[in-house]
Amino acid sequence: MAEKADKDKPINLEADKVSIDDAKKVSVFEGNVVLTQGTMVIRADRMVMTEDPQGFMHGTAYGEPTHFRQKREGADEYVEGEAERIEYNGKTEVVQLFDRAQLKRGADEVRSNYISYNQRTEVFKALGSYAESSGTPAPGRVRAIIQPKTKDKDKDKAVPPALHLKTAPALTNPRK
Repeated sequence: MAEKADKDKPINLEADKVSIDDAKKVSVFEGNVVLTQGTMVIRADRMVMTEDPQGFMHGTAYGEPTHFRQKREGADEYVEGEAERIEYNGKTEVVQLFDRAQLKRGADEVRSNYISYNQRTEVFKALGSYAESSGTPAPGRVRAIIQPKTKDKDKDKAVPPALHLKTAPALTNPRK
């Protein structure tokens, strides 16, 4: 799962140009945009951030392409993705990648026109294409590379730990 502590970290944004509408709770960042929240990083050409009534942030990033990266909880591994558009929902912790999307986790990789990744459950879905107007799959292909899980051949033949031997007390003749 995504690094659990990330959601409690502040969101830091950098850009060449920023416009903020406090009344509508909408911020637009343009030019070399970098969003960081804990281990999560999104890089884009343009990003629109909105805040919902409960205070959760939602962002849409645009670029040629946009990039997403986040460390997995309890593993020395990152989930990385890129697409022309990335949408992030802070409330549901779901990242959606649209158009020429790809997602990598370790050596596994998925390429598609639409990929949805749930950071809480670490479940992703890929569709060959995505009809935005209806929100339904359209014809297309998904390509995946899934590496075999390595098995330690000697794992089942584990050697028990060595016994610790104690020096025997000196032998004495009890009849003496």
